[in-house]
Amino acid sequence: MEESLVNIINEMAEYLSIPQIKKLQEVLVKHLAHGESAHPCNTSNEEYFTMFLNAKKLEGCSERTVSYYRLTIKHFLSAISTPIRKINTDEIRRYLVDYQARNNCSKITVDNVRRNLSSFFSWLEEEDYILKSPMRRIHKVKTKVEVKETISDENIEKICDSCTELRDVAIIDLLYSTGMRVGELVNLNIQDLNLEQRECVVYGKGDKERRVYFDAKAKLHLCEYINSRTDGGDALFVSLSSPHNRLKISGVEIRLRTLGRRLNLPRIHLHKFRRTMATRAIDKGMPIEQVQKILGHSQIDTTLRYAIVNQTNVKTAHQKFMG
Repeated sequence: MEESLVNIINEMAEYLSIPQIKKLQEVLVKHLAHGESAHPCNTSNEEYFTMFLNAKKLEGCSERTVSYYRLTIKHFLSAISTPIRKINTDEIRRYLVDYQARNNCSKITVDNVRRNLSSFFSWLEEEDYILKSPMRRIHKVKTKVEVKETISDENIEKICDSCTELRDVAIIDLLYSTGMRVGELVNLNIQDLNLEQRECVVYGKGDKERRVYFDAKAKLHLCEYINSRTDGGDALFVSLSSPHNRLKISGVEIRLRTLGRRLNLPRIHLHKFRRTMATRAIDKGMPIEQVQKILGHSQIDTTLRYAIVNQTNVKTAHQKFMG
């Protein structure tokens, strides 16, 4: 049976497109192999899962992204006993509904799980382990679009004025003027900076290299901080106490959160600096495509979610163009 099906598919390959060939294979399997694949396979769910994670690592996904895939898909496979090749759309829908009810989580969280499962099954389809992804008919979960806060120029000045360490001022100015991710910031070395041109090279998600730019104020504070260093290390930002190890993401988070609390400011978190930079750039007229380039987004829709268009500017533009 298997050899006959393969021969039919090979003979028709000359006359049909790839989608048509896949459909033909699906129909043949359904009617002639009683729902079983024309290519019997004893691969376990765990083996498919491991192959997927290895593929993502090879594609250059960050360890954080791979860990999130590992967590969400492992949870799914532990709740579904059906072999991967036989999982259908209804089973996945039931899982997502149960997941939200059991964990009392937001729609955003459920949609993140959906996206990870979609990536997994799309990979299985691309690798020809399954004929068709059961995720195709499970669409994006609609979520409420919330207007997220940015940090005002006044509050930035308050935070900088309250700093007692040159390092902290340099960190704030660099985050505020470049919009870089905190993971990119802590991985910077002194040699990555071009102080003369006020730019530096960072490595974003998937180790993608890009150039970001900082203002004159950030340059001044970076120079002061670097000149004050006596440890001789390569890392741009290090701990204040000996042995002056490279600063970690958690260290930056705690430091900035503490500075904000001392001043009774609205919650100061690292991602808010990135969103603030994007909003300021768009408000000042920078084309969204250029903001996308600076932030290192592969999709422009992601950039638009970071930026809040100032309502005052909208009103001014309406009066200018609409009278």
